[in-house]
Amino acid sequence: MAEIPNIVIIEDHPVVSEGLVAYFTKTDRWNVAGTASSIAAAKDLLSVTSANIILLDIQLEDGWGLDIIPWFAEQTELAEQTEFVEQTGCKPLVAVYSAFNDYAHVNAALSLGVKAYITKRHGAEELENALLKTLSGETYIDDTAQTRLLNTVNVLNILTKREKEIFSLAKTGLPNRQIAARLGISHRTVENILSCVYDKFGIRSRYELERL
Repeated sequence: MAEIPNIVIIEDHPVVSEGLVAYFTKTDRWNVAGTASSIAAAKDLLSVTSANIILLDIQLEDGWGLDIIPWFAEQTELAEQTEFVEQTGCKPLVAVYSAFNDYAHVNAALSLGVKAYITKRHGAEELENALLKTLSGETYIDDTAQTRLLNTVNVLNILTKREKEIFSLAKTGLPNRQIAARLGISHRTVENILSCVYDKFGIRSRYELERL
């Protein structure tokens, strides 16, 4: 790792982005290597910029920020980031700084290999502390996100047998009518049970359920 780590900030809110740049710059402990506010701009930036930490918001101007991670992994594998890896001895780590604190988003981020998840209820100092721990080899999940993870794991234990069946099938992407046909129940019953599952998990859509 470089003596002063490089950080790339991918954030679509101008005030937040400018505040983060100002904070990291004034500490003299970081080099802000670049910023982007969209997936397209982030891809352009990461194609030409070396970073120790990629600080990523989930909701960007043109889509879901986490989609950058598999793209970047593929680019890294293809190009092997040869010069950067030789100089630093490591590949960039991804940290999420987001307003989302629900299980679906936190779990999706962690499953993609994110090493730190910090919600925006925490300020820049705690964010920096999390990033430093990440650079030292730790995985950091802030207290708000951690609570959601633990609570949702507990929810799995209180689903009924039928709810668990439908939950498992829905997570595979199977449409409601096919779930109904497979279980020998009505389409309306599947919808009602899924609604109960949504309430128990604190989510609002099939999209979020499939990422649990």
